[in-house]
Amino acid sequence: MNINEVSKKIDVSKDTLRYWERIGLLPNIERNSSGYRDYSKKDINWVFYIKVLRKAVMSIELLIDFVKSYRNDNSNPQNRKELLIEQKQKLIDEIEARKKTLNYLSFKIDHFEDHTLNYENEKLAYENQRDNKKEQ
Repeated sequence: MNINEVSKKIDVSKDTLRYWERIGLLPNIERNSSGYRDYSKKDINWVFYIKVLRKAVMSIELLIDFVKSYRNDNSNPQNRKELLIEQKQKLIDEIEARKKTLNYLSFKIDHFEDHTLNYENEKLAYENQRDNKKEQ
């Protein structure tokens, strides 16, 4: 599969795919006789896996270390699992923080008219007070 097809299938830009390959997140992609990238099923799986980890807010630096560890036959799989568990917890924490923000926005929207009315009443009271001082 060529880079354009992979880009569309996985919804990752071609520039991002090239960047991931250049920094070692993807293996060196085989080239066809014309010199164009020819992604194998295994390569496409790596693209999908890296995309998921990036969406889980894993940093590029951590991802590079993770991928190197994954490709190193001497590495400890338990370390990778622990890293994934930590990343999962970071994502859960991020979701909770976003839920709080969403709840706050929902509250502001639900009570928008109350806040606006209070502001308008305060503004009107201030203007009336100012006008009364001018008349004196």
